[in-house]
Amino acid sequence: MAAELEQPAAEVPGPTAHPSGREKHGRVVQALRTVSLAIYFLAGATAIHTTQLIGAPLYWVNREFYYAYMSLTKQSFGLLIATMTQWWGPTTIRISGDASVADQIRKTDDGLVEFSFPERMVMIANHQIYTDWLYLWWVGYANSPKMHGSLFIILKESLKYIPIVGPGMMFYGFIFMSRKMAVDQPRLAHRLGKLKTTHTAPDGKQYLDPMWLLLFPEGTNASQNGRNKSAKWAAKIGVKDPEHVLLPRSTGTYFCLNELKGTVDYVYDCTVAYEGVPRGKFGETVFTLAGTYVRGQTPKSVNFYWRRFCLADIPLDDQEKFELWLRERWYEKDALMEQYISTGRFPENPVDAVTKGQQPFLETEVRTRYPWEFLQIFSVIGVFGLVVNFICKTWARFLSNIS
Repeated sequence: MAAELEQPAAEVPGPTAHPSGREKHGRVVQALRTVSLAIYFLAGATAIHTTQLIGAPLYWVNREFYYAYMSLTKQSFGLLIATMTQWWGPTTIRISGDASVADQIRKTDDGLVEFSFPERMVMIANHQIYTDWLYLWWVGYANSPKMHGSLFIILKESLKYIPIVGPGMMFYGFIFMSRKMAVDQPRLAHRLGKLKTTHTAPDGKQYLDPMWLLLFPEGTNASQNGRNKSAKWAAKIGVKDPEHVLLPRSTGTYFCLNELKGTVDYVYDCTVAYEGVPRGKFGETVFTLAGTYVRGQTPKSVNFYWRRFCLADIPLDDQEKFELWLRERWYEKDALMEQYISTGRFPENPVDAVTKGQQPFLETEVRTRYPWEFLQIFSVIGVFGLVVNFICKTWARFLSNIS
């Protein structure tokens, strides 16, 4: 486990120094890390997508088997990005939350953190860097029961055209948005309709599939362009523009929550902060993918502050009231970010939780529980190859016997 950090996030040593220090690897090692990372990611992503193609005919055989099978391939991708981060971009994850989640996050004996969030929920978060979804996907892996195969993300439409990864995400059931509500609303209604479909077990009991729906109400990650758009939108509607987060757009979130109402009880809110991002700067310019995974300049810590809201208490009967509710939650996020930037810490876990043995902050790292778990990524391909090899050899023997 990474050691306790002493320096607050706002302190950056010098005007040009990187908050994580100098590059930890020379050019030769960087080149080797780039090649090895690319090979591992491409091999894993290709294996997962091939696994999806092998199982695609299940769609016409049994839909429930098909979706369960694709959920396993989604677990494999969760393992792929978790091990990729563990091996090439290790970093400390520091976690705290308010009283609503105090009994749902705990430290385990092996130094990891275990969440006990429900099997069905909507997760909302501020969007700092593109890697946000990666760390939040890991939360699904760290949950009990594991939910990294039941995560659904709303993405911009252009991402589905990325080779291998894009079609893979389509098999995962991710929702692609054009950012035109007239086009997106039917797509959302169709996908959300599948996520709230009731099934009947052999004993006659009805159940819903596990589901974590991840939403970024800001619509984009924090950047200068996003900051300008947020300020312009705030001026247009006559409200305060937050300093550290972008003003959220409520339409998509409002639609999703109304569609899922009655099948989801809670919205879990995560405020995300990266140690080392100076006031007024943006994480995407400080912690690039190349810096994190190649040069060894990972964030000293990625910080989560969790809250939970009961869906029944959210004003979903009126969009204007909901917009106000969501904006107030984002102003609270802005205050949390201000505390973090000023002190280097989010608020601690509640006092009563600490007196029961909980730590003020729970620290862990992104890693799998067992070192061999990554083999799951290639397991179906391996079995498929063995079966094909057996069939080919058997057929060859048959032909030789009759000739």
